[in-house]
Amino acid sequence: MNSIAKLICSALVAITMPVWAELSRDDAAAVAQRVSSGRVLSVDKAGSAGRAVWRVKVVTAQGEVRVILIDAASGQTL
Repeated sequence: MNSIAKLICSALVAITMPVWAELSRDDAAAVAQRVSSGRVLSVDKAGSAGRAVWRVKVVTAQGEVRVILIDAASGQTL
């Protein structure tokens, strides 16, 4: 593969892959715990419409399991 083709492939991958630099896994867990007042069960990376999100599963004090999506760039719940 020549260098131009490699550059084009790299650019396409960069456009389609979400960026994971802003909010850490621990920060996402803290946000989810704060908004749900629950206990964090798991934190996973996910992508939604080209947007990087953290998928945080929590169990509330009432025993309800909830999934909270948190934008990885802004830290806002979705």
